[in-house]
Amino acid sequence: MKAIITLILVVFFGATAIAQSNDNNDVKVETIEMGIVLDLGSDVSIDFETVETQEENQVARVYRNKNSRVKKAISFTTKKDRPRLA
Repeated sequence: MKAIITLILVVFFGATAIAQSNDNNDVKVETIEMGIVLDLGSDVSIDFETVETQEENQVARVYRNKNSRVKKAISFTTKKDRPRLA
């Protein structure tokens, strides 16, 4: 009985929401058109600096799992975490 009343109330409130949202009052908005002015008179220069790279031979470790270092650090155990025998 409770489920039937809940279903009827949901359908009723849904129907009232749909009935209120079908307003045909379309509001017309006036648009304003503005032209674009390109100002190329200013002297803007962009300087790019060269970056020197150093060659370093380092070993890159490839892990099978994405966050294996983090998971290893999180999964540590202490003496208090271990189960004790009675």
